Amino acid sequence: MSDFRPPSSDMNFILEHVVGYRDVAALPGFEHADLETVSGLLDEAADFMSKVVAPTNRVGDKVGAQHDGKGNVTLPPEFKKAYDTYVESGWNTLQFPEQYGGGGFPSVVGLALQEMLQSSNMAFALCPLLTQGAIDALLHYGSDEQKNAYLPKMVSGEWTGTMNLTEPQAGSDVGALTTKAVPNGDGTYAITGQKIYITWGEHDMAEQIVHLVLARTPGAPAGTRGISCFIVPKFILDDDGNPGERNAVTALSIEHKMGIHGSPTCVLNYEGATGYLIGEENMGMRIMFVMMNVARLSVGMQGVALSERAFQQSLAYAKDRRQGLAIGATGKDSAIIEFPDVRRMILTQKASIAAIRRLMLLNASYMDIASHHPDAAERTRATEIVGLLTPICKSFGTDLGNELTSIGLQVHGGMGFIEETGAAQHVRDIRIAAIYEGTNGIQAADLVGRKLGVRDGASVMEFIAQIRGILGDLDAAGADFASIRTELARQIDALETATTWMLRTGVADPNAVLSGSSPYLRMWGLVTSAWLLARSALAAAPLDADTAKEQLVMARFFAEQLLPACAGLLGAATAGSRDLYALDF
Repeated sequence: MSDFRPPSSDMNFILEHVVGYRDVAALPGFEHADLETVSGLLDEAADFMSKVVAPTNRVGDKVGAQHDGKGNVTLPPEFKKAYDTYVESGWNTLQFPEQYGGGGFPSVVGLALQEMLQSSNMAFALCPLLTQGAIDALLHYGSDEQKNAYLPKMVSGEWTGTMNLTEPQAGSDVGALTTKAVPNGDGTYAITGQKIYITWGEHDMAEQIVHLVLARTPGAPAGTRGISCFIVPKFILDDDGNPGERNAVTALSIEHKMGIHGSPTCVLNYEGATGYLIGEENMGMRIMFVMMNVARLSVGMQGVALSERAFQQSLAYAKDRRQGLAIGATGKDSAIIEFPDVRRMILTQKASIAAIRRLMLLNASYMDIASHHPDAAERTRATEIVGLLTPICKSFGTDLGNELTSIGLQVHGGMGFIEETGAAQHVRDIRIAAIYEGTNGIQAADLVGRKLGVRDGASVMEFIAQIRGILGDLDAAGADFASIRTELARQIDALETATTWMLRTGVADPNAVLSGSSPYLRMWGLVTSAWLLARSALAAAPLDADTAKEQLVMARFFAEQLLPACAGLLGAATAGSRDLYALDF
């Protein structure tokens, strides 16, 4: 397995030239997070991740998490050592409020750091990722007492967090959960039930685990309207705020999974465990959506992260592996990178990763505008764009994660199928990302069912017009950009046609739009990706020749060879549901 180096140089380019980071840094509260400071920080983070975290990836896969049959879960000692160093170095604090010990940096910077961490070891990175979601939920809905009791050590990483939604009988239907929360009479609740698929639900890397648990109080309404959210710590805090008595929550087992073996996915049993209500009763889904929306963008970034690591490895292999003789070459044999089809695969990886990285960071930059811009209208518009982009980022990012890691394995040929190369691990690890935090089908349903109808469709049409605005700049850029302009214009038209059909059809026949929602979401992913690569190429044109060439070639390759699939999906997006329900299965 090749060495890994996070692509901080591309991240810095994106922040400066593509997503307008200087405008983000100018927002109130981010004065300390200027571009130059952030650039140095990302370079430093890349060095840390490559040296401290990335070496743990293989042992996490081979040894993994271990359950002792008594409720205790241990990780390889390399994990504990790396996590302690991660916490001591302060990397967990970066994007959280200074009030609770955080660095107060923008979300877009935190997401860039998260890509580095997830590339280095996705299983390891899931622990701080889930903690981040729990922190965000408490920041939005926790009482001052709860925030002061839990957030400082969760922000530092000394304590970790989880979200507990899924139950054996419920799956993605959260409204079917049955876990009970019975008032104890002293302001606390007795939590009883079983939760499954709880990421990092038990482990030995931190002294405390703060579970955020969905449960029903007596007499609560049926379905999602009757769900409440509770803090259920592994150890009940003593009078000094330190972990004290063990709470009645036990890890019955951990799942034996296809991938991410170093991330303990637990079955947790609650037997009258002491819980503390967050907010008010029956607000649970509102609170959990804070966690889930943050997590969905982070999971989309997992697609980027694993694709990047697979790409670096497959590129190194393609340059080193020699067999056959390329056309025009001399000597005994050629490195396989010289063969056209291998170059096509490598460039597909490179351009696609660049595209979806830009998409994720653009979304995060709008999150910062939505939360910090002084103008209410700007905040509202940014919130709309975040709502539109989040299901696209999660679904398109993780779909490409599956496809690009598989291409990485293909570059290795037969050796990719051999575990010792490590190529197969990336394929196995990323496969879950299209499933958890709302399957990609659920993301597509969210896109057509909730996001397209914002302001009766005006919001999404305004964003398509914003994308279309680049065509004039491409026209003026000259012949090198002509094919990008031509193909992007054609595909924007296809996307707009599909969007008009979705808006016109949705009310009368919701099953029809749901039937085409997944191909429609992919159309969005392709167009936004090509748009952002075109922006990159235009921005790079005045820079040094090497940067300009790299950005232009990626944008042109994507536009000419990958983007045309968008129009090819128009038929599937608008076909309706007739044939899906024509046969009895």
